[in-house]
Amino acid sequence: DAERGFSFMKDGPLDMRMDPTSGIPVSQWLMEADLDDITWVIREFGEDKHARRIARAIVEYRENEENEPMIRTGQLAKLISEAAPKSFKEKKHPATRAFQAFRIYINSELEEIDTALKGAARILAPEGRLSVISFHSLEDRMVKRFIRKESKGPEVPHGIPLTEAQIKELGSANMKTVGKAIKPTKQEIDMNPRSRRSVLRIAEKL
Repeated sequence: DAERGFSFMKDGPLDMRMDPTSGIPVSQWLMEADLDDITWVIREFGEDKHARRIARAIVEYRENEENEPMIRTGQLAKLISEAAPKSFKEKKHPATRAFQAFRIYINSELEEIDTALKGAARILAPEGRLSVISFHSLEDRMVKRFIRKESKGPEVPHGIPLTEAQIKELGSANMKTVGKAIKPTKQEIDMNPRSRRSVLRIAEKL
């Protein structure tokens, strides 16, 4: 949605908030955040090896009083493209990972996913199934870790005076994995290119 700042392919306001009435737009955050914070967000949520280089370009741009305020996605995409090394050979646009990072950070997306997963595990009835589709590696790792943890049960600290029955109850698994992770077929990817990185994981409440 270019009008909300989610796309770098079409120019729009540099906002990226899912809820425009909550929080601050990316444009404001980029004006206020320091070099280290911007670098961390791009590296942590975008997994971009050029994070420092991009962050430095953003800070240098905003510190130049001759430049217009960076309030459009087109401005940011152009800046990132110019900051990318000439050896950049990825098929994706140089701004792809940074835009993903800013969107995830400004909307606290991973925290929202964590809350949703815990809530689903809590309200599911026995034998109820949790199906989660993730669309990038950060989400998938989070879902995978959550299901693995729920399948093993919480670790009971050593040295606590508990009976075997209590230890078994406290350490019992809450869910079990159902099958293997499902990825899209070539046919599906051809029909829907956006599904390329999607992964479906399923777990069942015990």
